[in-house]
Amino acid sequence: MAVKTEENGGGGSSIRVSGMQFSYEGQTQLFFDFDLSVSPGSRCLLVGANGSGKTTLLKILAGKHLVGGRDVVQVLNRSAFHDTQLVCSGDLAYLGGTWNKTVGSAGEIPLQGDFSAAHMIFGVEGIDPARREKLIDLLDIDLEWRMHKVSDGQRRRVQICMGLLHPFQVLLLDEVTVDLDVVARMDLLDFFKEECEQRGATIVYATHIFDGLETWATDLAYIQDGELRKTEKLADLQELQHSANLLSVVENWLRSETKIVKKKHEKPAAVIQKASPFDASPFRSSRHMAYYR
Repeated sequence: MAVKTEENGGGGSSIRVSGMQFSYEGQTQLFFDFDLSVSPGSRCLLVGANGSGKTTLLKILAGKHLVGGRDVVQVLNRSAFHDTQLVCSGDLAYLGGTWNKTVGSAGEIPLQGDFSAAHMIFGVEGIDPARREKLIDLLDIDLEWRMHKVSDGQRRRVQICMGLLHPFQVLLLDEVTVDLDVVARMDLLDFFKEECEQRGATIVYATHIFDGLETWATDLAYIQDGELRKTEKLADLQELQHSANLLSVVENWLRSETKIVKKKHEKPAAVIQKASPFDASPFRSSRHMAYYR
């Protein structure tokens, strides 16, 4: 199933998943023989209900889970898991719902401490100063902010800024705009659109906030219970042509999905028969005692 855009004519794939199998330890299979292809320059919305596999898919694409061989999950024609230079070079960027750092054997823990925004942003080496200043201005970041004192939205702005300092080729977004106000979110979406159109970058964006995305996204991929149910150019989406907005379309899909799940788990109601006054009688007819004329 391929996601292609008019801008690039669909030549090649920035992301290619072929026959992927995946399950968390001790749990049922989430992805079975899963295929996906996303073309350069795409701004692809990843939609689906909670628990459908969106976050897991993004983490797999970001190389955070080992899945099969080197050819199963390819980003920029390299193995998402095995090629560590994808992330180190900044070509592949992932921005998720939590902001973590790796600490020895403890693994990933939430990033916290009395750091200034300037300390964190200017602490990233090898950055184009013009790009850094553009992001600071775009996200309206005060470099004097202290990370342990700011709001969730302000902390999120710093996280996003740091994640975008390197000029990515593939960007994976998992609900990163949820803490932003309307102005900051729309400005950020405009920046992402510019990155795709001017540099040919590719973005896969999982979100439940659809305001303004009808004209922003080029493609849509709908996941249900680990299955890719629909992948299509937004301009060709028939449901959108007969609906008020994208939110209405996705809402209808998810409501239909919920009804199917409920029907699948419903047990047939027990048949209740009206009791007869003769049910307790020892002379009641049965298979072993029938009345003949």
